[in-house]
Amino acid sequence: MTTLKIALDWTPNINHIGIFIAKKLGYYSEKGLDLEILNPLDDNYATTPGKKLELGLADFAIAPFETVISLNNKKNSVDAIAVFAILQEDISSIASLKSSNLDSPKLLDGKIYASYKARYEDHIVKEMVKNDGGSGDMKLVYPDKLGIWNTLLEGTADATWIFDNWEGVEAETKHIELNKFFMSEYGIPYCYSPVIIAKNNLAIAHKNEYSNFLKATQKGYQYAVENKSKSTSILSEYLTNYDKENVDLNKSLDITAPYFGDEKACGLMKPERIDAFLKWLVEHSLESSTIIDQHLFTNDLLK
Repeated sequence: MTTLKIALDWTPNINHIGIFIAKKLGYYSEKGLDLEILNPLDDNYATTPGKKLELGLADFAIAPFETVISLNNKKNSVDAIAVFAILQEDISSIASLKSSNLDSPKLLDGKIYASYKARYEDHIVKEMVKNDGGSGDMKLVYPDKLGIWNTLLEGTADATWIFDNWEGVEAETKHIELNKFFMSEYGIPYCYSPVIIAKNNLAIAHKNEYSNFLKATQKGYQYAVENKSKSTSILSEYLTNYDKENVDLNKSLDITAPYFGDEKACGLMKPERIDAFLKWLVEHSLESSTIIDQHLFTNDLLK
């Protein structure tokens, strides 16, 4: 058996369901693989998934596509590459409590935004506010990553970035109404999130093992689409007690399943979508034009 390690971007949630299914049902072991899953709770997110990949602590990392760009363009660059898109469309949003009456991005001017301090996050949110007619002048705060969602619920922040299929479902479960602002509606051609990332040189050197890992993962996500009840039962074994109590897993999977893609699309990335995001970053002076020609993703391991 070949042991591979994957660093999760968050505590186990619906976006990871295919991975836990593939491990539980033996899809990895059928390919001669033993997968170790690294939970950010283990170190309270002290080391990001991208950093774990860089340091060789993980063979794969789950992160937004921005992490691939960041790793390739930092001072000590890492030849990282996106190899699998977990979701075929962006289902994240910027959220505020409906009770706050902040029902438009422009109203976030002067308000507190709880940021994950992701590479382009603050700029993206400011651009959304500007595109809605505001100035983009918010107070940015950076709480502990694993507690950011709670800052919105507790009222210590006015808005934050959420996944509608997770925090959004928790809000529904608790009968908390949210205002949600979607990037596509405010001129932001946001890219894939989350994706599975690897080091390009290792993906080449261990092509068979990496390809087998991704194909088994793909099989896990397809199982989730076709066997929802069994799939949520498997995922629930890995959830925190908080998530077990506060998130309706069945509703979460119902929302998410269409975005995993069918057996032909699952995991694949569209070049035109990535290109649109890269060009947006260049146009807004967030990156140099060199990123346009960089080899940042591949679908080859799924073929």
